Amino acid sequence: MRRSPTVAAASALLAFLLLPALAPSAGAHGFTSTVYADASTPEPGVVRTELGLEYDLLVVSAAEYQDDRAFFDEGMAVWETGEEPTALAAHADTVLGYVTDRFEVTADGVACAPAQVGDVEITDREGVPYAVLVLDHDCGAPTDSGEPVDYEVRSTLFADDEGYVTGTTTILDYELDGAAGSAALTQHTPSFSTVEHWYERMGHFFVLGAEHLLLGPDHLLFLLALIVGSRRLRDVVLAATSFTLAHSVTFLLAALGVVSAPAAVVEPVIALSIAVVAAWHVWGMWRGRAAAPHEGVLEPARVGRLHLDRAGLDRADWFRLAVVFGFGLVHGLGFAGALGIDEPFSWTLLWSLLVFNVGIEVVQLGVIAVVFPLLTLLRRRAPRTALWTGVVVAAGVTLVGLFWFGQRLLGLG
Repeated sequence: MRRSPTVAAASALLAFLLLPALAPSAGAHGFTSTVYADASTPEPGVVRTELGLEYDLLVVSAAEYQDDRAFFDEGMAVWETGEEPTALAAHADTVLGYVTDRFEVTADGVACAPAQVGDVEITDREGVPYAVLVLDHDCGAPTDSGEPVDYEVRSTLFADDEGYVTGTTTILDYELDGAAGSAALTQHTPSFSTVEHWYERMGHFFVLGAEHLLLGPDHLLFLLALIVGSRRLRDVVLAATSFTLAHSVTFLLAALGVVSAPAAVVEPVIALSIAVVAAWHVWGMWRGRAAAPHEGVLEPARVGRLHLDRAGLDRADWFRLAVVFGFGLVHGLGFAGALGIDEPFSWTLLWSLLVFNVGIEVVQLGVIAVVFPLLTLLRRRAPRTALWTGVVVAAGVTLVGLFWFGQRLLGLG
């Protein structure tokens, strides 16, 4: 049967939207990196920053950036042997050249001169070796204008164009001349200013929230699993609302330091949630085929409590919402871990976190508004194609989720 141009266009656009998300993208949590920066002003005109960077990434990035092959060979040879500081000290110029080019501080628009303080040390963050070095940026004597100094911090450490990781976030905790707080610097928002209007801070957190969902394949795949597993708009709205309520609760509590959970637990469970929600849809289609084998195609179950077209919510619907809500609680911990906020409670912080969550929800609603109508169009114009599209997408999401689950459980990504 020949499909209409409308159906063909919808199929092509749907494939364009879904297929890139099914690949084990480097944007998933296991292929990102986090840089930790604690900045303070120990004396007027000096910004002291303690930087924590993943050791292996620092070695490969600095070696390539400075064309120092010997550093790469020595640095990787002693990885996790206890001799990492020796390799870093022997190539201090290589390390300092890379870091100071990628991490900059200005005061009132004037660049501050960097210098390393002490030796590089090695620490451990959740099983990952981190190099810790301290930089002093000399910003000159402050003026007597009476206005606060506008310190701007810019980080492009482990940028996407280096090709080793995608989506590095620099978590900046600062206390600079009386201005204190936290900020998350990313590829799209690489700088932060201490003299920042409230609406600029809110805009910053909104963009961070939008980026996290749009550029984070694990959370995006979870949402797509919900969409393809929903027959009616009401189903996807209820599922998305359940997910929103759940992750909002744990996100705010975790970001404010009320609850916490190790990433070694949260990340595998997030991956497992993707597989479970997608597999639920595949299982429902398969059960539908068993209920009506003469149809010859996979269809939703038409009998018992799994009937998807009843006016009310049945036991299976409530169970699905409960599962989504439970996994949403875990996803909220993942959102908070990615944001890495570490500052005392304030109303400004609370509003910032809420705006971050709004950014997440705007993207989530945008994805639903684009993908669900395309699925609806396919279901009306080409029911069999739509059913098989949903099953193939859900099966692909299931496999990716299981792959990430095993990978993260074994600590391989």
